[in-house]
Amino acid sequence: MDKQIQPVTRLTGEVSVPGDKSISHRAVMFGALADGVTRVTGFLPGADCLSTVDCFRKLGVQIEQHSPTELSVHGVGLDGLQEPTDVLDVGNSGTTARLMLGILAGQSFHCTVTGDASIRKRPMGRVAGPLREMGARIEGRDGGRLAPLSVRGGGLQAFRYDSPVASAQVKSGILLAGLFAEGATGVREPEPSRDHTERMLQAFGVVVEDREGYITVQGGSRLTATDIEVPGDISSAAFLLVAAAIVPGSDVTIRGVGLNPTRTGILDVLLDMGAQIEVVNERQAGGEPVADLRVRGSRLRATTVRGAIIPRLIDEVPVLAVAATQAEGVTEIRDAAELKVKESNRIATTANELRKFGAIVEELEDGLRIHGGAQLQGGAVIETHHDHRIAMSMAVAALVANGATTIRDWESVDVSFPGFAELFQNL
Repeated sequence: MDKQIQPVTRLTGEVSVPGDKSISHRAVMFGALADGVTRVTGFLPGADCLSTVDCFRKLGVQIEQHSPTELSVHGVGLDGLQEPTDVLDVGNSGTTARLMLGILAGQSFHCTVTGDASIRKRPMGRVAGPLREMGARIEGRDGGRLAPLSVRGGGLQAFRYDSPVASAQVKSGILLAGLFAEGATGVREPEPSRDHTERMLQAFGVVVEDREGYITVQGGSRLTATDIEVPGDISSAAFLLVAAAIVPGSDVTIRGVGLNPTRTGILDVLLDMGAQIEVVNERQAGGEPVADLRVRGSRLRATTVRGAIIPRLIDEVPVLAVAATQAEGVTEIRDAAELKVKESNRIATTANELRKFGAIVEELEDGLRIHGGAQLQGGAVIETHHDHRIAMSMAVAALVANGATTIRDWESVDVSFPGFAELFQNL
């Protein structure tokens, strides 16, 4: 399905964004492993999170969906998952695949994990390799690095893992496997990645410790069911933040956004670029910091983004590049090679699609160089590469182009932000 986006003169109003995708995934997974019934509100009913629900139902977990955003997960405990009678299909969700591998590594039964064409190209060896060291038998294409993956777990031994990348998915997969291992399992990263797993494990009663730089869990730790209130996803809010910042005269308030400090890199960079953003009504929800964000149109200046902040904004780089096209000067984004193995090669696709607007964007080995300050040209036909973040980022760019923009395969946005177009129309 194609979508045509027209430029706008300003954006105003108050809105909410869908629930945090990362937290929604984990609420279902951890609830499934807990003793008792976990009630989840604010759940993101996007395609990725629904893939997680489907997989755990196939593993014998009863999950009731009372409304699109409210569900109950009837936990089966650490030892209650059942061998599935069918392949576990994660769809387009890398989070589902990698975290579930950690859980399946602890099970004594056999199962097969696969996904769509994009998932079957994405590297799974970064999780599967350490899990094999713990004792899991995982086989697949390309030497066990690509899905479909055959998993037979059980008999895991705890160990300490030094991850070569700062990846919450890698860390989470290993820590989840550690719940089924004998002894204490720890993960150390070169830079801290998002810590939703650590926070939520603690909300479910699991002791998570930092031992000599290793985030550590003890094998056999039981999870106790709890109620989870999922905050608004800052990765979804990022599109609104950038849109309101680059459209002159805009004044938008986004309610109830999760401000986990491992995820707020986009806020730090936009503020450094001169964006007018106020953080108001700060509070706690489900163990996560939450606040409302008010953003107004402003003149942006170029910046350099690299190093430790990159893991805190890796998903927001495409829309950050859109902001950079409207900033005065040359913006550089470095140390972001991880973008090459997302739903698409986001370095290449971001550069290629922004050039269709007439933007001057250089593709670097580990990032992008964006020359800002030019008027974006209308008439572009955007290829999303079936990547939801590319689709929405280019829709934001279209708001400040001088003519209509056509975006192909628009349905990809439903992965993380159902109702995205309607929300912008309301503004």
